[in-house]
Amino acid sequence: MDAEQLALTDQERLGQALIKAGHITEKDLLRIERMRNSQPGAAPLASLLLNLGMVSERDLARCLAEVTALPLSQSDEYPLSSPIDTPLPYRFLKEHQLVPLRLEQSTLVVAIANPQHDFAVKALAMACQQPIRLQVGIGSEIGTAIEKLYGEGQSRMGDIMSSVGQQDEGEESIAQLKDMASEAPVIRLVNLIIQKAVELRASDIHVEPFENRLKIRYRIDGVMQDSEAPPVTMTPAIISRIKIMARLNIAERRLPQDGRIELKIQGQDLDIRVSTVPTMHGESLVMRLLNRESVVLDFGALGFAGDTRLRLQKLLKIPHGMVMVTGPTGSGKTTTLYTALNQLNTMERKLITVEDPVEYQLEGINQIHVKPSIGLTFGSALRSIVRQDPDVIMVGEMRDLETARICVQSALTGHLVLSTLHTNDAASSVTRLLEMGVEDYLLTSTLNGVIGQRLVRVLCPHCKEEYSPLPEMVSELKLPSSTSDGSIRLFRPKGCGQCAGTGYHGRLAIQELLIMNDDIRRLILKHADAGRIQEAAINGGMRTMYGDGIQKALAGLTHVEEVIRVTQES
Repeated sequence: MDAEQLALTDQERLGQALIKAGHITEKDLLRIERMRNSQPGAAPLASLLLNLGMVSERDLARCLAEVTALPLSQSDEYPLSSPIDTPLPYRFLKEHQLVPLRLEQSTLVVAIANPQHDFAVKALAMACQQPIRLQVGIGSEIGTAIEKLYGEGQSRMGDIMSSVGQQDEGEESIAQLKDMASEAPVIRLVNLIIQKAVELRASDIHVEPFENRLKIRYRIDGVMQDSEAPPVTMTPAIISRIKIMARLNIAERRLPQDGRIELKIQGQDLDIRVSTVPTMHGESLVMRLLNRESVVLDFGALGFAGDTRLRLQKLLKIPHGMVMVTGPTGSGKTTTLYTALNQLNTMERKLITVEDPVEYQLEGINQIHVKPSIGLTFGSALRSIVRQDPDVIMVGEMRDLETARICVQSALTGHLVLSTLHTNDAASSVTRLLEMGVEDYLLTSTLNGVIGQRLVRVLCPHCKEEYSPLPEMVSELKLPSSTSDGSIRLFRPKGCGQCAGTGYHGRLAIQELLIMNDDIRRLILKHADAGRIQEAAINGGMRTMYGDGIQKALAGLTHVEEVIRVTQES
């Protein structure tokens, strides 16, 4: 009875620790407790929280370590070979989620996902004939270590795939596809693919069928990485399952489709945009993961700093005109626009957006999702919302002359208009608008400024190393001095357990901010090329994206090769 009471006390303390850390609420805990009390022999609190996706494994492990006063195992502590000679049963280790880490003066240090499993710890001590010292481990890391040390080469994905029957090759009927997509192993497999993306901090999941294989790739910090993939025979089931989740037509495999999935994975609310296109060997599918909780709408957090940030905030105070954000797909343009909207969102202003799609829902802002299939395009929506008496209008993308002209007219009539363009730099956006057909005299009257940006990977703070560049490199890249003694210090990636060996963790923006002045207006009226407009902007105080990136490389935020990669400067 005492042991049961102790376990109950530990679970209560765990619940309070999770509430204190902000991972769950009092209501969440009460709901879980009611569930446990209504089901005799229900799973422990920790297991239920994980199964319901209310907390991540890492957050749970941290709170367990705090409650039990045990150290938290780090990813680099897991051994490459077993620290003991005693053979341990694979099933026992998997079931109780524990694995030996090392021997310390005849004491075996063990990582365990749930330290309350007294029976498992005692059984391990008896089998090894050694005293045990516990550390709290993250379940997935323990599972990976067990596979390496005691498994037979099967991964979590392999375990699931082994329980799926081989699919018949050839054309599947719609009924067969629905049945295949509804099988529990296929559901678990798709959930595992998405869960792994969350754990790896991926922004996109690419499911790509080829003739003899299915590829699963993740885009992490802007770079594609291959992952373990199921056999090609499972392609129809996986694609159909994702299409069902996104409410797409699984019978239509000849035309592209777009959909949306809302999920809660590891305590995070995910908004997943799904896109399919037909290819030679089936439908290629991309899922873009939008984590609404992790987005920080702050210019400083995005990478705007110093004079650029001050000039941008001053630009947004102008009550009318156009502010453009430009860059390639995936360069953070929409996040910059949302940050600007968040700053402008006050009681005194009415804000309306027209987007395709609405990526993040912002309190106090009227957001319109365009639907071309029913005639609700950017142009038609804009014509209507101008009569809604807005102060600020945000247009997701300026795609055609009709949209551009309505934006210009809105800016002329006293509205502040924010929008995006796909060009290489800030100066090129001016020439692009002229090429689209916007009159030069209207452009000089309405365009207030253009932000050009790219995303670079951030160096891992745990393993980045300092070095002195060669004189030839300093001369070629025109690097300014970064220290008081006139020397130049840069930082490069090394790789550690915290960044999965990549040397990078996260991304930030490098920007250039072109603000209209009389010199640039004169050049626009002359239809000057982008090079001359950029030169005038630099003379007016603009720091180029390359220059901003070099400053961030000297500050140790990124690697100089990253700056060169995204700006394409030699």
